[in-house]
Amino acid sequence: MSLGRVHSQDSFGTVDGPGIRYVVFMQGCHMRCRYCHNRDTWDLRKGGEIKSHEEVFQDIYKVRNFLSGGVTVTGGEPLIQAEFVADLFAECRKAGIHTCLDSNGFTKTITEPVERLLSNTDLVLLDLKQIDEDMHQKLTYVTNRHPLNFARYLHEINKPVWIRYVVVEGYTVDPQYAARMAEFIAPMRNVEKVEILPYHSLGVHKWDLLNDTYELESVTPPTTEQLDAIKAEFVKRGVAAAY
Repeated sequence: MSLGRVHSQDSFGTVDGPGIRYVVFMQGCHMRCRYCHNRDTWDLRKGGEIKSHEEVFQDIYKVRNFLSGGVTVTGGEPLIQAEFVADLFAECRKAGIHTCLDSNGFTKTITEPVERLLSNTDLVLLDLKQIDEDMHQKLTYVTNRHPLNFARYLHEINKPVWIRYVVVEGYTVDPQYAARMAEFIAPMRNVEKVEILPYHSLGVHKWDLLNDTYELESVTPPTTEQLDAIKAEFVKRGVAAAY
């Protein structure tokens, strides 16, 4: 039995992978994304609740017949608690429940728990923030080296992946960055599609509750024309993309 710090659980998720899904939000994240809508999941040492993987699985199992999709574990960043998620996914797969990992890919090494987690994962939603190192640092305060290496590893093991690309004014809205991201992704035949996600500010209230400053308060969502321009950069390089 493994223990994990679980932020929250949602038994009816519709935007976290295919179908209706049970979503588990894990506590803890290395990135400090300026637009994060789960600001309250950053701290691994506090927040949420310590639970066993068996306890969470039993909650999932009770509603399995209502899940047309399966289970998604997100965060925060689930790779930080890879052993817990690996054990949870192992139970889900034994029960015939589809497993999806929603991750930013920030892990410095592919450890045994990460390998075991991925072996029990049916689909990875990989949130690649920025292909440019300097802009990635400005947006997340950490390097993009580890997420890009994680993407390469997923290609190496042929793990099905949906890439998520958030479009944010001043950081990722310039099509040149989408073009470079598309060139990086294009050779990866395990990538099934790119989900282009317009920036939103729905999580600002969480920053307020934590007495933290939300720096993108004046940023507005991208226009349809901007999203179309970004989509075109992926499509012209043979990468399926939609928003």
